[in-house]
Amino acid sequence: MATELKIGNFTLKSPFTLAPMAGVSDAPFRKLCRRFGAGMTTSEMTTADISLWKTAKSRRRLDLDMDAEPRAVQIAGSDPQQMATAAALCVDRGAQIIDINMGCPAKKVCRKAAGSALLRDPDLVRNILDSVVAAVSVPITLKIRTGWDKDHRNGPEIAQIAEQAGIQALAVHGRTRACRYSGEAEFDTVAQIKREVSIPVLANGDITTPEKSREVLRLSSVDGLMIGRGAQGRPWLFSDLVFFHANGTHVAPLDKDKVRDIMLDHLSDLYQFYGDTTGVRVARKHLTWYCAGIKNAKEFRSQVVRVDSASEQIRLTQQFFGKATGDNILAA
Repeated sequence: MATELKIGNFTLKSPFTLAPMAGVSDAPFRKLCRRFGAGMTTSEMTTADISLWKTAKSRRRLDLDMDAEPRAVQIAGSDPQQMATAAALCVDRGAQIIDINMGCPAKKVCRKAAGSALLRDPDLVRNILDSVVAAVSVPITLKIRTGWDKDHRNGPEIAQIAEQAGIQALAVHGRTRACRYSGEAEFDTVAQIKREVSIPVLANGDITTPEKSREVLRLSSVDGLMIGRGAQGRPWLFSDLVFFHANGTHVAPLDKDKVRDIMLDHLSDLYQFYGDTTGVRVARKHLTWYCAGIKNAKEFRSQVVRVDSASEQIRLTQQFFGKATGDNILAA
């Protein structure tokens, strides 16, 4: 792994970045992950069909982190001109990096020949990338998978097309589209991609511990790592990775008061961003993820995801930590 990770003119503060995840990497979660050392965070995937940008969901997804750099926005679509127009509008709004999604395996995305479905059509990939690169002056990055299915791992070909088009960094999830999120990610193809191109490559998939991050770096020789599901309920994973790779040892586990404060701050930001009603609903999944990594949290989880008010979610969270015994409550 390079000692520093550069994308265009931006030097990231760490080589560990947050993956753009629809329904997860909203503004409050991105803020939290940056607080713990994520070198870059990218918006949730946003459609390139600007006629849909008037919805509340799209407006929130296009909410930029104006206090952070680089400000990265991910767009998805299959029409080159539409993608170029969307990219230009995002830059006008303040985006400093445009990320193109060719990795999402969701059926509703692939049915529209977008996301990882594009990997079946290298010529269309080239047209989209050429159009977007020509439309804006900011760096363009690309997120892909290793291929369409196990018999068509054409990630290296797509990576070469990307570099030729002027893409300035590439993130590769170590599964094919057909794999979705099942089985273990494989990094042989990611390593092959790294050998084929000179632009920075980030590996993504199943990176949940410092030890796993070291293994992925050994297997793939990439320039950085992109963390997705591993950060759900554990945004401090980024600080764990930074410390581990700097010192070769684990950082001390967070004590219960620190975990409590992280959760309460996150809840507060969710309510402020979405409003209490939607914020409570969005908070439920984050609380479920937090509880998965906390000892003896089954009853708390069962209660806190069923209440309908922000005040009750906060009260139950404070009550749980007030009763928790021992300083280290994080599950191994």
